[in-house]
Amino acid sequence: LTTSPHINQPLSSTKLFYIVTFTGYFSAKARSLYISSALRSARDNDTLVWHIVPRENPASDFPSDFELVHIRLASPSSILTLEDHPYIKRVTPQRKVFRSLKYIPSEPASPCNTTHGSQKWQSWQSSRPFRRTSLSLGSGFWHATGRHSSRRLLRAIPRHVAQILQADVLWQMGHTGSGVKVAVFDTGLSEKHPHFKNVKERTNWTNEKTLDDGLGHGTFVAGVIASMRECQGFAPDSELHIFRVFTNNQVSYTSWFLDAFNYAILKKIDVLNLSIGGPDFMDHPFVDKVWELTANKVIMVSAIGNDGPLYGTLNNPADQMDVIGVGGIDFEDNIARFSSRGMTTWELPGGYGRVKPDIVTYGSGVRGSGMKEGCRSLSGTSVASPVVAGAVTLLASTVLNRELVNPASMKQALIASARRLPGVNMFEQGHGKLDLIRAYQILNSYRPQASLSPSYIDLTECPYMWPYCSQPIYYGGMPTIVNVTILNGMGVTGRIVDKPIWQPYLPQNGDHIDVAVSYSPVLWPWAGYLAVSISVAKKAASWEGIAQGHVMVTVASPAENDSEVGGELTSTVKLPIKVKIVPTPPRSKRVLWDQYHNLRYPPGYFPRDNLRMKNDPLDWNGDHIHTNFRDMYQHLRSMGYFVEVLGAPITCFDASQYGTLLMVDSEEEYFPEEITKLRRDIDNGLSLIIFSDWYNTSVMRKVKFYDENTRQWWMPDTGGANVPALNDLISVWGMAFSDGLYEGEFTLADHDMYYASGCSIARFPEEGIVIAKNLKDQGLEVLKQETAVVEGVPVLGLYQTPSDGGGRIALYGDSNCIDDSHRQKDCFWLLDALLQYTSYSMTPPSLSHSHSRVAPPTGAERPMPQRLEGNHLYRYSKVLEAHLGDPKPRPLPACPHLSWAKPQPVNETAPSNLWKHQKLLSVDLDKVALPNVRPYRPQVRPLSPGESSAWDIPGGIMPGRYNQEVGQTIPVFAFLGAMVVLSFFVVQLTKARSKPKRRKPRIKRPTYLQQQQQQQTTTMKNPTV
Repeated sequence: LTTSPHINQPLSSTKLFYIVTFTGYFSAKARSLYISSALRSARDNDTLVWHIVPRENPASDFPSDFELVHIRLASPSSILTLEDHPYIKRVTPQRKVFRSLKYIPSEPASPCNTTHGSQKWQSWQSSRPFRRTSLSLGSGFWHATGRHSSRRLLRAIPRHVAQILQADVLWQMGHTGSGVKVAVFDTGLSEKHPHFKNVKERTNWTNEKTLDDGLGHGTFVAGVIASMRECQGFAPDSELHIFRVFTNNQVSYTSWFLDAFNYAILKKIDVLNLSIGGPDFMDHPFVDKVWELTANKVIMVSAIGNDGPLYGTLNNPADQMDVIGVGGIDFEDNIARFSSRGMTTWELPGGYGRVKPDIVTYGSGVRGSGMKEGCRSLSGTSVASPVVAGAVTLLASTVLNRELVNPASMKQALIASARRLPGVNMFEQGHGKLDLIRAYQILNSYRPQASLSPSYIDLTECPYMWPYCSQPIYYGGMPTIVNVTILNGMGVTGRIVDKPIWQPYLPQNGDHIDVAVSYSPVLWPWAGYLAVSISVAKKAASWEGIAQGHVMVTVASPAENDSEVGGELTSTVKLPIKVKIVPTPPRSKRVLWDQYHNLRYPPGYFPRDNLRMKNDPLDWNGDHIHTNFRDMYQHLRSMGYFVEVLGAPITCFDASQYGTLLMVDSEEEYFPEEITKLRRDIDNGLSLIIFSDWYNTSVMRKVKFYDENTRQWWMPDTGGANVPALNDLISVWGMAFSDGLYEGEFTLADHDMYYASGCSIARFPEEGIVIAKNLKDQGLEVLKQETAVVEGVPVLGLYQTPSDGGGRIALYGDSNCIDDSHRQKDCFWLLDALLQYTSYSMTPPSLSHSHSRVAPPTGAERPMPQRLEGNHLYRYSKVLEAHLGDPKPRPLPACPHLSWAKPQPVNETAPSNLWKHQKLLSVDLDKVALPNVRPYRPQVRPLSPGESSAWDIPGGIMPGRYNQEVGQTIPVFAFLGAMVVLSFFVVQLTKARSKPKRRKPRIKRPTYLQQQQQQQTTTMKNPTV
């Protein structure tokens, strides 16, 4: 990670708080001396006013690795002077962290494109990407799953989530969490709450003088983990440490977290639950401290986020390799709609994201402790997180040798035991649903080892391996990158011995693929990456079939208890690879997506493409075909196109292989060499489609906002797209976009369209086709709160370049209609029409003969935008660098070069099922016995042949659907049928016995005969001996 002391320079605030991070832990006196000695040498020392902010909390009595400094009239030079001190690691602005329970309003929200009169466009307040928020939802939230059913069976749901997951099986064995220290970082807990019996310590890290919970969220989370009555938690005997890090106004600061994290390390906390998150994975002090926590064997469990169903919305710290990231499901085992989806976006644009969440569990309508007493229900991934944290606490208490329990070994046990949900991909469910009993069995027969996540690469397995399985590979295509996480249960630090070995299976055509591997030089803490790039060998250019092989990786870690100095533990893992190869598609079917020129938060302020989204102003999803453009990608695949991703400059691809280059919402600048090469490529037959967005300097100044996190005014570094850069790219053809900002609904080719904060075409060749529509001037509305309709706004242009065999160019001024983030109405039909034009030179009649066709604009009607003066795009750009005066382009970087592994072929048959083939080493589940549980609890049964490793609970006690084969359900139905028949016969027999006998009518006897009979009866009752 790169560091920068300023994210942006303040425009109005001069009083700033800075977190000064040191290279080690020092006393308060030493920290003060280091800071004062550094600032004494500052050039503005005479005017500099500063002081160290006192921190009154339990950690203040101990050495610390940071200090909070209040600097008045700070200049960049004084900050750089601080960072030059040998004992100071980094200086970052203090961040204010907002947090709120995310309830759905009772009044239905009006559609985003509706306006009630004229809206006021004021300075925006900081929104989600700047804060780590609580990831819970109100109990009234409707958790749709994306699937519709008119009627469904209503199941009786057991009351306690701990019993649903069979925690009572472990309770009967005497495991209740005793001896495990679990920390809850939340809103506090009241002292005399009746649900808790082992609250070891309550600490307050806020500026409020209370330890109690004023919101109820912290109490709920603690109850899910350790409540002893009513709504029972998983580990009632665990040692609870309550860290109150949020005020009743739902506010926190990074410095509060850092102090609290240091204290957790000091107290040797075992498990830490963090039900907050935000997309800022470049909040350096926070991220670094999380690494330090896990390096000290603290198992951190964190919520993955409530920003689903959009992909690429993972929250930090749950997206870190060393943290257990938890997603949410409902009680029918559907992925909750609110649960954030992968992939991670740290690695973009050059690489590919990792698999997250790690695991999913119940997070919808879960019951937990009320603020003072009783129980309540909440939903959200902040509910799913303590479910896993409670399970981890309970599991840790079952292990006799606690030295074996660490962040890596616990994650290994959880993901190896997880029950995969059918029909759900890995970026939604991770490794599957939490299976507590199976995790117990794995953990109690575990020995230290390395493992991989995912444990295999099968590009033919759908839907789990989506998006890899959605498109076969072929010769000449961009390499497919799979980012695998290495988990090292042997130690906090490790390394890969020698190099990974690629071994193709000759019987399975493994020699038809090439593999390149890059990896972490050091595995720390507990984890690292293994990036596998897969490409097709030249000899398979026209071949179709399946190719298989595996990569062998050996991991070594220092042996902690080894008597020999320098002793190491080693573990070798195998990564099976299976791919489907097809002949290289024709050029017309191949579309190249430009990823290299997309930027997103963090670290800069890149505003949303739709300015109506004032509550969510930042663009932070990565703009990738597998995140917020996922629906567009799926549509193109369904239409038969092959879509590849360009993560390098335009100079780094062979344009003769592709029909169309697709540029959507580009924020980056362009190298001069890229502009030259693109012109040459289009002259030689490559076509170009650009979906642009707004760029208006007056509007950009208007939508600045004051960020409470850093106490600074944030000015956008670009608009919705970098239109001035795009104009430089296409100016050679006499094309340009304008600085206009438009919004409105219209009909095009019998399709309803919505233009959301788009720009117009300012200049276009006279031979081209231009479509214009009547739209509202949104720029005028933003600036002056006035409404006006502009007639004949050019929105779409089509152009055939004049060179012989030259390509075609299509421009459209808005990308929101193909973006999943805030799309109102999709325009995939328009993308189809444009691809028909660019790939096959087929002009759609609905466009060429449209009544909306106008004469191409000449550039006089609307000015073209100029770059915002004083913008800081160079700080985050891969193209620009700081320079005296205006920023200048950097030297063009070399194209990425993959070093293909030398194959070591093996003449062996590949395993038929890669998923079931992978297991943790030395795990023998038969050796871990379970007790005979009470009859009314579900029994855990071993795996039967052919059954998935997902265990099923018989008897219908646990709700949800189970991953069973039809053959496995036959014995159940046979048993139920036999019981019904047996019950029927028992009922009939009971009725027959209880039915009174029918007497025959008798003739009444004379009186004297009756008297004679009574005398005989008396004689018989009193016999004489």
